Amino acid sequence: MMRGIPLGLQNAPEHVGALPAEADAVIIGGGVIGICAAYYLAQRGLKALVLEKGRVAAEQSGRNWGWIRKTGRDYAELPIVIEAQERWEELAKVCKDDFGLRRAGVTFLPKNEEQLAKYEVWAREFGAAAGTKMLGAAQVAAMLPDAINPWGGAMHTPDDMVAEPFEAVPAIARAAVLAGAIVREGCAVRGLVRAGGAVSGVVTEAGEVKTRLVLVAAGSWSSLFLRREGVSIPQLSVRSNVLATAPMPSFFEGAAGEDAMSFRRRKDGGYTMASLGVNHLWVGPDALRHVPHYRQLIVGGDFGMSYRPPAPKDWPDGLLTKRRWGLDEETPFERMRVLDPQPSDKALDRMLDKFAARFPKVGRPKVARRWAGMIDTMPDVVPIVDHAPIEGLSICTGMCGHGFGIGPAFGRIMADMMVGRDVGHDLTRFRLARFDSYAKLELGPDV
Repeated sequence: MMRGIPLGLQNAPEHVGALPAEADAVIIGGGVIGICAAYYLAQRGLKALVLEKGRVAAEQSGRNWGWIRKTGRDYAELPIVIEAQERWEELAKVCKDDFGLRRAGVTFLPKNEEQLAKYEVWAREFGAAAGTKMLGAAQVAAMLPDAINPWGGAMHTPDDMVAEPFEAVPAIARAAVLAGAIVREGCAVRGLVRAGGAVSGVVTEAGEVKTRLVLVAAGSWSSLFLRREGVSIPQLSVRSNVLATAPMPSFFEGAAGEDAMSFRRRKDGGYTMASLGVNHLWVGPDALRHVPHYRQLIVGGDFGMSYRPPAPKDWPDGLLTKRRWGLDEETPFERMRVLDPQPSDKALDRMLDKFAARFPKVGRPKVARRWAGMIDTMPDVVPIVDHAPIEGLSICTGMCGHGFGIGPAFGRIMADMMVGRDVGHDLTRFRLARFDSYAKLELGPDV
């Protein structure tokens, strides 16, 4: 059984060409949003450059569960993920590689009657827009005939989608390159260059690139990079534990989740399974600094975190991780090319025990690989999608575990935002300014 990074990351980097002297736009971060932003910028005729310190999709964009869902989304994200699903289908046609995209459906299974009631509220308010419906106990039993069924119902969106994350994002990166974008792996950005207070370029470990437009879409590393530039965001990173089973007979063709357990049928005939809702936060200087922003989640009991001692060496919120550095110095991004947390075997084994109890006819699956990823999260469980208070700098981060599914739409939005075009959605909820004070926040849906 393989541990650590998902299958595929052992391959040699694809994108190692020469660094251009200038670009119309520079994107920091080779995850799904950064890659899609580059694709759409290139389609608009701009020279877009993606700079990734490690590998395309090596962190959370390649480590997530592969769900592309409307189900349970925040009201402000819902129209964006509806667009995202359409763009996923467009990208699947453009890309030369099959990354397993299909409308398999997503089902939320309640842990108790109280949670089922919350599902009913969400479906009543947003179900028509999302194509979501509530199922009764008999319908759930028919959907999952191999389960010992404790569920009094479920929330189900039959046209929600799934895909294979590590296959999908590299495939889109190849399409972006064919469209005219440049992707450079193994090239960390050390900081911004400014002229008259506005962005005029970036300094990388391989030299300077002139540009007037920069997008920070660096996932768990966004906060650390922005802090050096004088922009503070209350972003933290939490560990999510995932495994892939060996190929096995199908007991369910879609994606579904219950408290502490989720599963999705994979293209290779196995399942991606995760310890849903079991997240681990390593407490570091940033976590302590941002406690006031997170007080609503903490006091309300909705944070759902298991706390750990100080983060390991060189992690974004590590105790000794540099917060300041010169542009001629080695940065934390060079010290840790890929944030590769070890998974919690305890959490995953509990999940497997629960699955075996729920599905005794299926039994305990044989595990092929285990891994973990760090989810960039925000105090109100919705991202920052906005211009920064530095001319030419934009931010798209803090996806709270939703980034893979919604990524193509946010990539398109950022491509238009950066060049001053109409983005087509109301982004008020995602403004950076909501964290200018410690005022009460509007929390995302508790479903």
